[in-house]
Amino acid sequence: MVDLLEYEGKIIFKEYGIPVPDFKVVSDEKDIPDFNERMVIKAQVPTGGRGKRGGVRIVNNREEAVKAMNEIKNINFDGYRAEKFILEKAYVIKKELYISVTLDRSVEMPVTLASAEGGVDINSVPQEKIYKKPINPFVGVTEYTKRELSKFLGLSEDHAQEIGRILVGLYSIYDKLDASLVEINPLGLTDKGLIALDSKITIEDDALFRHKEIPVRYFGLDEIELEAKKKGLSFVKLEGDIGIIANGAGLNMATIDLIAQAGGKPANFFDLGGTDDPEKVIQAIELASKVTNKVLFINIFGGVTRCDTVARGVVQAINELKPKFKLVVRIRGANEEEGRKILLDHGIDSMLNLDEAVERVVKLAGE
Repeated sequence: MVDLLEYEGKIIFKEYGIPVPDFKVVSDEKDIPDFNERMVIKAQVPTGGRGKRGGVRIVNNREEAVKAMNEIKNINFDGYRAEKFILEKAYVIKKELYISVTLDRSVEMPVTLASAEGGVDINSVPQEKIYKKPINPFVGVTEYTKRELSKFLGLSEDHAQEIGRILVGLYSIYDKLDASLVEINPLGLTDKGLIALDSKITIEDDALFRHKEIPVRYFGLDEIELEAKKKGLSFVKLEGDIGIIANGAGLNMATIDLIAQAGGKPANFFDLGGTDDPEKVIQAIELASKVTNKVLFINIFGGVTRCDTVARGVVQAINELKPKFKLVVRIRGANEEEGRKILLDHGIDSMLNLDEAVERVVKLAGE
């Protein structure tokens, strides 16, 4: 998933007709203009709870804004430091609402969620105070849904038109940008009407090839996970010392569980996928070697994947990388005997039985 920062989301909101405050993105003192009115300066970080941690401040002039920005830069937001800030007009808020469009897998379609009790405590709002309505992707947002939503939120007739346009804009963003979540919290009811005072947009990263305009920024990944992501490999770093490469998420999870049950400590989750491309195998071993201290376990079940080509990739990788850790390969499936022979001919531990392979791996890690 790719989470956009608030200012990036607001730029998109504006393109889709959702009202947002006029704002300026600043990152340094020199970016802050002179002003003498009530403004808000907000840290741009990919995490919630900024307001409670002091990442959102009311300021009345440039001097206050500079002071606030420098103070906010020292705040740790779940491991992130603010490098950019939004400076925007502070509105008098009559009411804070919540509205979003997101995917509900239980009904297998997008839904709109809304509440008349938006703001920082939205997660504690009881279910009966949250509006939830599926949006049929073949129909889109209906007039009935707009009227029902407005009534649920207790809006006047004038604001009913506004909330309808906002919902259509949110759904359009969700649909056209392949988003999994498009959220406004809070949606402020002001003298100027309804205004999106915040934004949250999460894009499905598998769809990014269709959206070159979306800035690719993966938050929360370490260097190795980020490198794997850029190469199209699925990798998650764990805390152990036994590296794992398997083909398929299910086989990966099963392998991790078996190693843990046998007393070993898995170092990673690494899904090779359905490929038997030797170059991909080499890339996978190179990445896995960065988290493997003792033993690397390669567990391949060959259906579409051919065991012999995987074996050739393993041999080539070992010859090129010359790793210091020990290696155990378990391969079953298409061309397994040929693949096993290739590995054994090059002095690489190769086994067919999974339980025996796991036992071998854990034993080597303990030596």
